[in-house]
Amino acid sequence: MKNFDQRAGIFNPTVARENSLTRRRAASAVRRIAVALFGFVWLVIAVVPLRGREHKKKDEDYGLGFSTEIAAPESEVLEAVETVVSDGIIQGSFEYTKDKYIEQAAAATSSSLFPEWKDPGTVFYKVRTDVLAPANFKETSDQGTLAVRYIVQSKDTHRTILRIDAIFVEDFRRTVHPSDGSVESAEYKDIQDHVDALQLQKTQAQDSAKQRQEQLAKQALDRKSEEDETLALANAQTSAGSLQEHVEALRHQAERVIKSPGAQLKSAPFHTASTLKSLDAGTEVVIVIATQYWYGVETEDGQHGWVHRDQLEPLP
Repeated sequence: MKNFDQRAGIFNPTVARENSLTRRRAASAVRRIAVALFGFVWLVIAVVPLRGREHKKKDEDYGLGFSTEIAAPESEVLEAVETVVSDGIIQGSFEYTKDKYIEQAAAATSSSLFPEWKDPGTVFYKVRTDVLAPANFKETSDQGTLAVRYIVQSKDTHRTILRIDAIFVEDFRRTVHPSDGSVESAEYKDIQDHVDALQLQKTQAQDSAKQRQEQLAKQALDRKSEEDETLALANAQTSAGSLQEHVEALRHQAERVIKSPGAQLKSAPFHTASTLKSLDAGTEVVIVIATQYWYGVETEDGQHGWVHRDQLEPLP
């Protein structure tokens, strides 16, 4: 009846279209509301169990501690742990949001908060008393003592096992609060950084020692080369001196002096041969050819001729 014009009492198409559009809009709005409600209910159903599982997972992570293998000899890890234990701070936790870590911690040889360690290894402790509800420990709300235990065990000459445990115990109720691993991880990173620094120093020292050895070896080689050169020069000079002496000896043997009162330089080894020139007493000549009675000689001016043996004598 709503599709009729009440005033005219007859069916009106325009009124019918308007009524149909209104009904479709109302149905669309209902569907949108239903979809929104369904999405909200699904989100509640999906998120609540996830949050429950996440909370349960975090509960399971508390108190697991930390254990790892470090690629370094035990001596280097011990040195790094000793440095971290003595630094006076506990990484990975804080009392107030403005803090980065917990200060005023002290190294200790033991802690009653941990059971006695009876297995192999070297044990260190770092303890801070009067800590107010430190972060990253389960459900802390009061003042107490925070302790960290470090255990160093040698695996072989180049590998070392490091174990770290952290715990917080309230003073009044003696409630034990396990760590979520933040302290152990942060303290390990600090130790690993120290190990890396030690290994870097060791490598640099080895490189410096190697360079020093190479430098010393080069210097020794240079000195040896200089000594060899000096010896070779000395030998050469000695050889040259010996050769000069030998030459002088040969020259002394080959040279002669004209006896007094002088001699005639002949053109041939005969008394009847023609005379080339007269040689004064003391004139030096060099013997070029020797016969039984005559010497073929060369004068200082390069002239060649013959002089009888009896007219020559050795150099003084």
